[in-house]
Amino acid sequence: MKILLALRVIPIGTGDTSLSSYVAEVVKIFEKRGLRYILSPFNTSIEIDDFSQLSDILKEIVQTLSSRDVKRMAIDISIDVRFDKEISLVYKIESVERKIMKSSQHTSL
Repeated sequence: MKILLALRVIPIGTGDTSLSSYVAEVVKIFEKRGLRYILSPFNTSIEIDDFSQLSDILKEIVQTLSSRDVKRMAIDISIDVRFDKEISLVYKIESVERKIMKSSQHTSL
């Protein structure tokens, strides 16, 4: 069973208005772990196999950013767990895209 997450890590008090270098560090963690992810302007969605994996990921994020002298961070997590069928990030996107296509076909008549 895949668990889908939307994860947003906000370093606080960095002295810089740009956070992209911190985002890049977090994304490197996902890549190193071989996780499927989708980066967006406001968060990153990832697929994990179980909740213990989430705990390990959060520990690594906190350790990595604190080593870059981040003194505080806020972490927002949205979790999608589905029990009736297997889901993935790609499945969710394709499901919406199919509905858009179907809707477009009806409105173009």
